[in-house]
Amino acid sequence: MRTANLIPAALLAAALAFAPTLAAASQSDARQDMHQAGQDTQNAAKDTGHAAKKGSKKAYGATKHGTKKAYKATKHGTKKAARKTKGAYEGAKDGAENTH
Repeated sequence: MRTANLIPAALLAAALAFAPTLAAASQSDARQDMHQAGQDTQNAAKDTGHAAKKGSKKAYGATKHGTKKAYKATKHGTKKAARKTKGAYEGAKDGAENTH
């Protein structure tokens, strides 16, 4: 065999010898990529859950505060209206008594 044909044959033999190793490494990389994608999805779901929990707590607190504020304003308005009504009632009563 000639030396010129020996070099390409040796390169072909080396490529065929390392092909299973490269295929296994490629398969391992694909498996690792799938695992990493699963981990990323899990972390994203956790982050979404935490954000929803925080938002719910904040909305609950704001609603509670708004309800208390409305209750106090209504209570104050009712007392104020009652005082004005009582004053008007007493004035009308006095006026009615004085006309007879």
